[in-house]
Amino acid sequence: MTDQAYNPQHYGGGIMQHHGGGGMHQQWDPNRSHQVVKAATAATAGGSLLLLSGLTLAGTIIALTVATPLLVIFSPVLVPAAITVFLLLTGFLTSGGFGVAAVTVLSWIYKYATGGHPPGADSLDQARDKLGYRAREMKGRAEQAGG
Repeated sequence: MTDQAYNPQHYGGGIMQHHGGGGMHQQWDPNRSHQVVKAATAATAGGSLLLLSGLTLAGTIIALTVATPLLVIFSPVLVPAAITVFLLLTGFLTSGGFGVAAVTVLSWIYKYATGGHPPGADSLDQARDKLGYRAREMKGRAEQAGG
């Protein structure tokens, strides 16, 4: 395609034009045919998707109609089985989460104990210093009161 702008006088714009000899004719408009192709493509794709969604809905209704009696018949077995599977999965996920948390905490403690500087170590050092100061202060008060 060229970088030239659309000029309705050049293409005729799909309008009937008189050309001297008494005859009227319509010139071909590439923009109009491009719009027609886009509309036809959109209509075809939309229709296909609409047909596919209708078939999916019909299949779902048929499957639900067939499966409902089976679900009612087997519900005394399926409901406890579903609850059991849910509890098992919840237990495994919870234990995995606790395991990841424990490994993270142990890794943090190892870094802190070996002289590393893990995130939050400054807060812990400040709290330790504050507790030590309070303990020494309380010890001094106890010695003064006892003394």
